[in-house]
Amino acid sequence: MRHTIMVMVENDAGVLTRVAGLFSARGYNIESLNVAPTLDPAVSRMTLVTRGDERVIEQIKKQLNKLIPVIKTEDLLHTSHIEREMLIIKVRAEQETRAEVLRMADVFRAKVVDVSPKSYTMELTGRADKLNGFIDMLRPMGIIELTRTGPVGMLRGNKGFVLES
Repeated sequence: MRHTIMVMVENDAGVLTRVAGLFSARGYNIESLNVAPTLDPAVSRMTLVTRGDERVIEQIKKQLNKLIPVIKTEDLLHTSHIEREMLIIKVRAEQETRAEVLRMADVFRAKVVDVSPKSYTMELTGRADKLNGFIDMLRPMGIIELTRTGPVGMLRGNKGFVLES
């Protein structure tokens, strides 16, 4: 089963290597990984996606929590949360398909960020299924290139994933 795990870490050199090494050493795969500083520049927040049953995920969390730079972990699977990814996609837009590509962008609320005589580059943010649907609709037009962030997540409501004061 797919799990999105938030990890609060010290914002120091080598922390990402230590977390990735933990996964690698135990034969676990990281499907996607995002890291950025929090409001406190000394602390970063990692959002990583991996797969495993409850026992494997619990083992991953225990191992992560043993690492010195790791402050806190949380698996979002069983929580009420918001999850979003960003997609940047470049698609062929020949004279006969330009209007159709723009219609698709409008339907999915994508933003055109670059235009050339033969292509459009668009940005779209949303849940993974929305991004996958957009890709599927544009595939017949001819996708030149795409990249996506992988998900980032946040708990719903008043509770935050922050350091306890």
